[in-house]
Amino acid sequence: MPHLAAAYNLARWLANNDQDAEDIVQEATLRAFKFFGSFKGGDGNIWFLTIVRNTFYTQVSQKGHQKQTTIFDEELHADSSEALNPETILIRQADIRHIKEALMELPPEYREVIILREIEEFSYREIAEILGIPIGTVMSRLGRARKRLQYRLSNPAPELRKSLSDDL
Repeated sequence: MPHLAAAYNLARWLANNDQDAEDIVQEATLRAFKFFGSFKGGDGNIWFLTIVRNTFYTQVSQKGHQKQTTIFDEELHADSSEALNPETILIRQADIRHIKEALMELPPEYREVIILREIEEFSYREIAEILGIPIGTVMSRLGRARKRLQYRLSNPAPELRKSLSDDL
């Protein structure tokens, strides 16, 4: 149970929608309880997140690779001094939305390594265990994901560039 927050966070980023993330975590929890006897010890969080990830990919393959379109939203956590400034709130909301969009444009194999490393703060070794891949693959995917994010965040989409030039 202490791993549900991390499990939901990973599922939400993979599924790109709250309802599917809840279903994935629920299904993964049931699988974890069912196969708890096969748990050989070690880090329970890694074991459970592996189940969450596998559950997501199983559901995707069963749904025929349908693309999710619902974008989730998070509450903003602002300092109390800045919380009253509407301009700061709007800028933060735009920044958060821009980062979320950039993350969601990443292929799932890149998105999951970014989430596990940068948000969940797992080590490369732990990520390799969760994903069932070599550490070198984790490092290369993470490097590629970071480059793609950097490029996407430093180069606005064509429609945004057009609207920015129209405003000038």
